[in-house]
Amino acid sequence: MLEPLGAATARAELDAPATLPVPLFRSLVERIDAKRRIVVLDLGSAQTRTLELFGQFRCRMEIVDLAEAVESLNREREARSLDRAVEYWLPKYRAEPLDVVLCWDLLNYLERPALAAIMAGIAKRARPGALAHALIVYLESRMPMRPGTFVPLEDYRLANLANLAQPQATCAAPRYSPEDLKRCMPDFTIERGRLLANGMQEFLFRR
Repeated sequence: MLEPLGAATARAELDAPATLPVPLFRSLVERIDAKRRIVVLDLGSAQTRTLELFGQFRCRMEIVDLAEAVESLNREREARSLDRAVEYWLPKYRAEPLDVVLCWDLLNYLERPALAAIMAGIAKRARPGALAHALIVYLESRMPMRPGTFVPLEDYRLANLANLAQPQATCAAPRYSPEDLKRCMPDFTIERGRLLANGMQEFLFRR
């Protein structure tokens, strides 16, 4: 049985500035076939709301909080060492390939070699047609030092729990363009992209 929502999640629902309408995320969830079993890879921390949302489907969740791996992945300069690190962090290969990948805002924090290696590793584990969702910092030149902690609300908005904490230090944002992402993710195509009210671009990528 799932645990009750924590106080931070409850506060997020009441804190309108901390929530973000994400129409492509909503479209991803709404197109899931409830009759078919799916596999979801979540690259963020385990969140009750996310488990509840996808738990309404015949779903297996794989959760890999890659925020803790960002620095070590970015430090790897040798291709084989980077590939080994990616294999260490990503889930083991299984008979069931991935159908959905939740990247949240993680891709902003990966340098190009690490981003390419992570997405190549994910592509190997994903079925043709699998969808990956991501939020990319686009208009702003600065971003928080660490990836956000996103939870879906009942109306498919996302709440970033990190926004409820004390103001965070910031770092330069890579501001990846669609062309940058295509070069780093040759196994994926951009199915749809949309500029959000907070200056981020929301993307759906298709394997």
